[in-house]
Amino acid sequence: MFDTKDTDLFDLEEEDFDTILASDIAFQGSIKFTKPFMIRGTVSGLIDASSDLVIDTDAVVNADINATRVLVRGRVEGNIIGQDLVFVTATGSVNGDITAKQVVLEPGSRFSGKCTMTQ
Repeated sequence: MFDTKDTDLFDLEEEDFDTILASDIAFQGSIKFTKPFMIRGTVSGLIDASSDLVIDTDAVVNADINATRVLVRGRVEGNIIGQDLVFVTATGSVNGDITAKQVVLEPGSRFSGKCTMTQ
């Protein structure tokens, strides 16, 4: 059986992130990054990454997302492409399509859209 916590994405500590968008920041535009990134505030626009993205519990993201692995603890309005993994926790919600090699929706999470699992 697959252990939903069996991913080092959950093991990332705050100091593992080069950049954290704080909870009191609202950003509008395009974000590109190559190292792990955490969002605690509000983002509207486009997110394009070659690394991991964590959307924290109170974060609100209105953007299409393309990243290696995406952990959603907050709210996402937009499509998500995860090269390897998209994980939506019990506190997370996604209103948009998800495409990834592996998709995990924890019990209690909210998802409205189409899910495509790639090889």
